[in-house]
Amino acid sequence: MTDVENDSGSGATRSSSQTREEEEPGRIWRSLKALLFGNNDDNSLRAQIEEVIDDHESDAESDSNGKADISSLELEMLRNMLHFSEHRVDDIAVPRADIIAIEVSAPFSEFVDIFSEHGHSRIPVFRENLDNIIGMIHIKDIFAIVAKGGPFPDDITPFLRQPRFVPESMGVLDLLAEMRATRIHLAIIFDEYNGTEGLVTIEDIVEEITGEIEDEHDDEPVPQLVQLEDGIWEADARAELDDVGEMIDSALEEIEEDVDTIGGLAFVLAGHIPTVGERLEHPSGWILEITEADDRRVTRLRLHPPTPDESA
Repeated sequence: MTDVENDSGSGATRSSSQTREEEEPGRIWRSLKALLFGNNDDNSLRAQIEEVIDDHESDAESDSNGKADISSLELEMLRNMLHFSEHRVDDIAVPRADIIAIEVSAPFSEFVDIFSEHGHSRIPVFRENLDNIIGMIHIKDIFAIVAKGGPFPDDITPFLRQPRFVPESMGVLDLLAEMRATRIHLAIIFDEYNGTEGLVTIEDIVEEITGEIEDEHDDEPVPQLVQLEDGIWEADARAELDDVGEMIDSALEEIEEDVDTIGGLAFVLAGHIPTVGERLEHPSGWILEITEADDRRVTRLRLHPPTPDESA
């Protein structure tokens, strides 16, 4: 018989104060006990754990030293872990337009330059276009050649390693398990037509739990939406339409086509890849002016508010 039960042999009973002391070890422990032993009406284990986190956040419990029992960062990570398995790889992938890659026939000096410029440890290598990625090159292999002083190879293919190739519908948790098993920390995401949709590294996956991880190679974060004078906004083409609607005007979200970013909205409105200087009118009256673009995509826009109705 354990010490939390009455001693049936002696018939002794505990004092009421001792019982209360042992029955009240704290809100978190009581909630977890209810969760584990079924004294909770919620039918979702995930929801029950999240409710415990919510209670802890609202109560801001502290220990005897006045310190928080669980820090806000720990609570955030716990919440992220609860929803980790809900994400697909295309939710966290670096989009195709932002992939840094190199053509297999490029001279060795360009391989050195691309690692030097971008600071990545792995770079995808393609033949002809991004839909034909044939491998990846690791900075360790490039550095080893440079450190030895040459000779530099004319053909990089003997140094290529194989990334993972996974469908966009794959779960993030499944990809993490696969990366751990294979020890390959870069995956190329392909769409239903076997075209390259994006790229995911193990760092991208870890950041879904920990939040953004910046290192010495990362640039300072730049706001994707910046308000100027006269109601005008500067926008990164990658800004999510949900954020645009929340910060600027919800009318900008109202589009029948399935687009997620302001750059995608510009493409839909134009019916082609817009060029610098092109001005596109949204049904709400907003004007999307293209300020930066290349032959494949729009990178920055300027949003001009609707002209006030003079008859109003």
